[in-house]
Amino acid sequence: MIASHRRASIPVRVGAVTVGGTAPIVVQSMTNTDTADIEGSVQQIRSLARAGSELVRVTVNTDEAAAAVPHIRDQLARVGVHVPLVGDFHYNGHKLLKEHPACAEALAKYRINPGNVGRGSKRDPQFAEMIEVACANHKPVRIGVNWGSLDQALLTRLMDENSRLAQPLDAREVTREALVVSALESAARAEELGLPHDRIVISCKVSGVQDLIAVYRNLAQRCDFALHLGLTEAGMGSKGIVASTAGMSVLLQEGIGDTIRVSLTPEPNGDRTQEVIVAQEMLQTMGLRSFMPMVVACPGCGRTTSTYFQELAQSIQSHLRHQMPEWKKSYVGVEEMTVAVMGCVVNGPGESKHANIGISLPGTGERPVAPVYIDGDKGPTLKGDRIADEFKALVEDYVARTYRRRAS
Repeated sequence: MIASHRRASIPVRVGAVTVGGTAPIVVQSMTNTDTADIEGSVQQIRSLARAGSELVRVTVNTDEAAAAVPHIRDQLARVGVHVPLVGDFHYNGHKLLKEHPACAEALAKYRINPGNVGRGSKRDPQFAEMIEVACANHKPVRIGVNWGSLDQALLTRLMDENSRLAQPLDAREVTREALVVSALESAARAEELGLPHDRIVISCKVSGVQDLIAVYRNLAQRCDFALHLGLTEAGMGSKGIVASTAGMSVLLQEGIGDTIRVSLTPEPNGDRTQEVIVAQEMLQTMGLRSFMPMVVACPGCGRTTSTYFQELAQSIQSHLRHQMPEWKKSYVGVEEMTVAVMGCVVNGPGESKHANIGISLPGTGERPVAPVYIDGDKGPTLKGDRIADEFKALVEDYVARTYRRRAS
């Protein structure tokens, strides 16, 4: 892992998880089930937690959703899942938190959006009600400003002030400033109402990469609150992955960001855990954290006309991800293992030697043998129809021999 150069922030306790300070950058996700559907929500939260989500946010938008939250928490606890739950409140959060005290207690953190906590004269008292509940329950709060639901009164005020300047900024710069001001003014008001400084997390979500970078650089210079980082409305598939990675990796490299979420639009009936996997892989490929063994695999070329090595790489990747929850319980450091699955002799043996364990498959026209390298040394040579199963067995054996068992 690379040396830490994180921006100094105040650590915040969210259930059993620490956000900010010197704690590792935390991976967060969000359900897309109806929270009132207790069984469906429990199932998805279990999947997200198993994939590695360390905080899970749930929508709390109705009385039924609020009433379901404590039951969701209790069912999760019964199956050994203790991931902290974050309640996402918009418009009626003050009412739901007051009328459902069991929900207020069950949640590990509240997310409040200053842009829609209330309109006009209702805004301040409704914001205050939510902060008072957080104080009474000793819960942290994320002040979560969003580009798409920015406080219009604040934006109008800043636009008017800007228009009177000798050299006005363009509208986009003023909007960026409004995001930061909304977050910081709301955090200051929360502290006036009694919420401790170390129970506040801030986010300023936008949908553009350059806007994200500019806003968070500004925010990081003006406060020491823990920062939740993410590109909102990132999009589907490769677009969402690329945009999120492009924006967040710049900031993470600069030491900005204490929690991250990759907000991907899933395919219809798609797997929600993809956003967790992308977040983990972003942090791991940057050398900021280790979550699971990494598979090094070549892209293929005219030397590898067979799809066999691609299928093996995919099979090994799936095997490692499937095994990792149990390995992590049993072995210390296994998440830092590197496995190479290479397609031909050009780079195959070299990359395999650099990995903890690697296999170099025969390319087109090469001898039908696959040498295995273990910690840089030549190991067994595999051949025949059972190369995949035999290599998986070698990986299992390597883990058992190499990594220290955790105390039971």
